[in-house]
Amino acid sequence: MLEEFLWVEKYRPVTIQDTILPENLKQTFQEFVNQGNIPNLLLSGSAGCGKTTVARAMLEELGCDYIVINGSLNGNIDTLRNEIMQFASSVSLMGGRKYVILDEADYLNPNSTQPALRNFMEEFSRNCGFILTCNFKNRIIEPLQSRCSVVEFKIKKTDVPALAAQMMKRLCYILDTESVVYDKAVLVELIKKHYPDWRRVINELQRYSVTGKIDSGLLANITESSYKDLVRFLKQKDFTNTRKWVAENIDTDATAIFRTLYDTASQYVSKNSVPNLVLILAKYQYQAAFVSDHEINLTACLTEMMIDLEYL
Repeated sequence: MLEEFLWVEKYRPVTIQDTILPENLKQTFQEFVNQGNIPNLLLSGSAGCGKTTVARAMLEELGCDYIVINGSLNGNIDTLRNEIMQFASSVSLMGGRKYVILDEADYLNPNSTQPALRNFMEEFSRNCGFILTCNFKNRIIEPLQSRCSVVEFKIKKTDVPALAAQMMKRLCYILDTESVVYDKAVLVELIKKHYPDWRRVINELQRYSVTGKIDSGLLANITESSYKDLVRFLKQKDFTNTRKWVAENIDTDATAIFRTLYDTASQYVSKNSVPNLVLILAKYQYQAAFVSDHEINLTACLTEMMIDLEYL
């Protein structure tokens, strides 16, 4: 039912050739498929760039028996001892090698779960392979990295036009299939806004498609005047209105807010405060990948800016 409802699942590529990736990465993964043997892999890259899709596509093409475990939801020791051990220790009904896809493996506890996983990879190496995905490779312990072939999803600027064109074609196909009216100019801007998070692009399309039409309303963003209001609240140390501003704009991508504050720094803080601002934004942008409540995280960031920066 989930795969029928969610567009990211319904239209997930099932072959490597259908994935939206630079050619050099496609060739790497296609070679694994052609050889009929996938080594233990650690796929590292930003959210939504296709790591899990690639892992599943390779295994689907080879007809392998596999399970997917989300490290951020089921990343405790009991999951490894129960689900993984039970799966990895049994013989595949499909024949051949079995695989465990550990999604968001960087959320696994580095002091307990990750060391235990290292032992599982060795114990069941003859029967079962492991594919780990992560946003932050530095959060994966070195012994695990050394047991995997590490593939980083890096996209060069020269690859962007071709990938954007492929994504555009995919979006048009999805919307045509779902009988949703759309404006291609809006799709172009949406791709630019969320690149390279293809998952976010598709999720935003589905969310807005309930109106039956994709138009400029999808690109609604925080206005320039709204940012000026925020800066004024920070300068006046007006915590109440700052908190209210966050609540009213929390649906906006936090990364876009951090980026705008960074890009316009020289307009509202003194030169001496710019370095401190950069450190604050970097800290809270990093934390945004792990926190459960983004509103609190953004409010904390703005509060620290309010207290520590010298405004013009």
